[in-house]
Formats: sequence, C-alpha cells, structure tokens
Amino acid sequence: MGIQESGVKTADGPVGPWRGARPLVGSGIAVVAFVALLALCWLASATLLLIFAGVLLGVFLDGLTRGLKYVLPIPRALRLLIASLAVAGFLVGMSAVGGATIAQQGRELGQTIQNQSGTIRDWLKDHGVSLDKLEALQGTGEAGQPKPKGDDEPKGGLSGFASGALKSPGSLLSDAGSVLGPAATVLLELFNALGNGLVIVFLGVSVAADPGSYRNGVVRFLPPHRRERGGQVLDGMGETLRHWLFGQLITMAVIFLCTWGGLAFLGIGGSLILGLQAGLLAFIPTVGPLLAGVVILLASLASGVNALLGALGVYLAVQTLESYGLTPFIQKRALDIPPATIFAGQLLLGVLFGLWGIALALPLMAVIKVLLAQLYIEETLGEEAGA
Repeated sequence: MGIQESGVKTADGPVGPWRGARPLVGSGIAVVAFVALLALCWLASATLLLIFAGVLLGVFLDGLTRGLKYVLPIPRALRLLIASLAVAGFLVGMSAVGGATIAQQGRELGQTIQNQSGTIRDWLKDHGVSLDKLEALQGTGEAGQPKPKGDDEPKGGLSGFASGALKSPGSLLSDAGSVLGPAATVLLELFNALGNGLVIVFLGVSVAADPGSYRNGVVRFLPPHRRERGGQVLDGMGETLRHWLFGQLITMAVIFLCTWGGLAFLGIGGSLILGLQAGLLAFIPTVGPLLAGVVILLASLASGVNALLGALGVYLAVQTLESYGLTPFIQKRALDIPPATIFAGQLLLGVLFGLWGIALALPLMAVIKVLLAQLYIEETLGEEAGA
C-alpha cells in the first residue's frame, strides 16, 4: 500500500484523492461546534422556549396589525398601537367584569375538587385500593393521620418562632425561615411568572413593531445564494403560525362559550370558571382537554349523579364539536397533522422540556412541519410538499 499524489491505493484499488489534513481538521471542528451548539441549546432550553413564546405573541400582534390594514389605512405603528391597546383592554375588561366572579368560583371549585378527591380516595380504600404511597407524598402516615413531630423537629407557627428566639440567634433565623418559607416561595413564584410574562410581552411587541428587520437579520446569516430561499422559509413559518394561532383562538373561544353555557344550563356551580379553564386548556391538544374533563367531572360530582352524567354529556359534545367540526374546518390549512403524531410529539417535547414543551408543542410542530416540507421534501427530495 502506498500514498501518492493521486490518492490512497490499496489491494482493491484507489480509495480517493488525498486532499491533505486541513479539510479533515475543518470537518472535526465543525462536528465539535455542532455538538457544542446542541449542548448549549439543551442547557438554555427554558430560555429558548420563553423566546419562542414571545415570538408567538409577536406573530399574533403582527397578524392583528395586518388585518387592521384593510379597515384603517393608517401607518403601521398606529395600527400596532391600536391592536396592542385592544388586546390589553380586552384582558383588563375581562378581569374587571368577571374577575370577582372568577376568583370566587375558583375558590369554591378548589374546595369542591379537594372534597371530591377525598371522597374518591375513601371509596377506593373501601374497595381495597391502597393509597399509602399517595398519602406518604402528602405528608401523612399509613393510617391517614398527620405524621407526628419529634422533639428534635422545629415547631411551626408563632410559638415555635418564639421558642427559637429564646434559644439562640441561629434558631431564630431557622424558625423565621420556617414561618416565612411558604410566603417567600409564593412570592418568588409570583415574581418569576410576572418576569416571564413581561419578557414575553416585550419580545412580542418588539417583533411585531418591525418583523422585517428580524427576518432580514436571520437571512443575512445564510450564504448569499441561499438567502432568497431562507426568506421564503421564514415567511412560510410566519404564515403557518398566524393561521394556526388565530384558528386556535377561535376554537378556544367556542369551547369556552359552549362549556359555560351547557354547565350553566344544567345548574352546575362554577360554570364560568369551568368553561374558562376548558377554553384555556384547549390550547394544549390531547392533554389539555383531558385535564379539563377531569376537573369538570370532579366539580359536577358534588351536584349528584344526574349532574355528573349531564356534565359528561356536555364535555363529550364539546369535544366532538372540536374534534370533528372546528379543528378540521379551521386548522386544515394551518396544521394538517394526524392526532397520533401530535400526541407523540407532545410526549417527546414534554419529556425533553417539561411543561413548556407540552404547552408549546403544537406551534413547535407547526414550525418543524414547515422546515421539513420546504427544506427536505422540496429541496432534497425534489417533490411537492402538498402531494
């Protein structure tokens, strides 16, 4: 075997031309850089999904701004301002009009669900279904009684705080933390949610204010001969997300109104909050409607068997309308993906990214569909994506 300028020769013949070590080193660096990029995306997945949620809001505001163009022939900045104020005013108005009712029904619904969960748990125990592990997670013993505190455990409440103050400054800080711990946790979660909301709003308004600059900025990272095709892909992604988002909002509104009206007709308490949670959870396909149905059935169980059967009928009727009427008619153009594929995608994204992955599974799959259709099917295979 010998190495010559023309290539590498073996007993079976030449393998190929020898081009030197530089291309090999370049390929290795590219592979390492790609793996490092994947690792960085994995570590920053929560932030990337938060950014994607902001972009999704920007797509929604941009769609409203484009729609106002046919009604108000005014500059884009004014149309965006009107759209943003309209959305904010709608949310504030809903909170002002139904905020007190929603809060009251929410408290009543939480108490009802807690009581009914206890009733179901007792019924399961009477029929030989052991719930010791569940009770252990809830901090109770095997017999269902609260776990007694030992002498070495700090006492809760103000008495424990006072006794700690008489012992030592370290005990004072420890007991103060035990007293303020739940409140501090709630405040931290509240500030975290508020911060995420502000980030999403800022990104959404910024993207909707000048979407062309962001699009062109992304395209400039591509080679010159690929920029036109890259712009077409980005435009297709934006159009798909707009169609899906507005269709999803219409679906959520119809589910909210039908569920609210049906449960109110049956006289089930908390029908407004039950309809609201059903409409909001409709944003998450497959998993969301199942959770909404469980909440509806648990809440209606307190009103008797007839109410339970009626609520089940309302839930099934609304889901039938959504599955066989609204989604095929509204979302056919935006997202024509089989239900099994959507469910599998939800499972995968939920395992990888948690709650964010489940909540944003459908718009993420819409983006992936556009990428596969335009970059793989059309570019690589040379076929029509709609075939």
